[in-house]
Amino acid sequence: MENKEPFELRFSASRLGDPITPDEVVLTEKGVAFVIKEIFNQQDSFVFYEDISGVEIESGIILSNIRIMMRARPPMTIENFSNDDARQIKELILQRV
Repeated sequence: MENKEPFELRFSASRLGDPITPDEVVLTEKGVAFVIKEIFNQQDSFVFYEDISGVEIESGIILSNIRIMMRARPPMTIENFSNDDARQIKELILQRV
């Protein structure tokens, strides 16, 4: 029996855009978890890869926003990721869709 580590990649938004409550994206074996933080609470959402229809990036000079397009729900936007992280997140998601 093989002891396989679960797949998980975690990306945190830049503290330049939001120094107190940076958003997070967690890529897992089955889907993507979004952690949108606010000062007194946080919103956690999970989307299976098969429910994702596309990924868009709004690039700025330093930071980017990532919009995840979903089949049965409104798009989810996560903000203030480095341009490199945003491109990497997009590529990793699209490889699994």
